[in-house]
Amino acid sequence: MMMVAILHDLMEIKILGTGCPKCNAFEENVRNVLKELGVNATITKVDKVEDIVKYGVFATPGLVINGKLVSQGKVLTREELIRVITNELLALRE
Repeated sequence: MMMVAILHDLMEIKILGTGCPKCNAFEENVRNVLKELGVNATITKVDKVEDIVKYGVFATPGLVINGKLVSQGKVLTREELIRVITNELLALRE
C-alpha cells in the first residue's frame, strides 16, 4: 500500500482550458474522480492560450498527466477519466 501512496504523489495533472463552462466542468470531473480513486495528485490549471498550444492542443479542454497529453477537445466521462488515470498510475509502476 505504501508504494501506491508514493505513486499517487508522483502524479502531476494539468488541465488545459480557458475557463469556459466546458473546461470548468471538466476540471470538476477530474477532481471528483481523483478524490473517488483516492489519488493525491498535483493539479495545475493552464488557462493561457499561448501555454495551451505548447502542448499541441487546439481544442479544449485538454488533460496532461505526467507530461503526456492524454485527451483534448472533449469532456471525458467519469468512466473515461477513471480508465485514463488508472492507466497512467499503472505506467508509473513500470
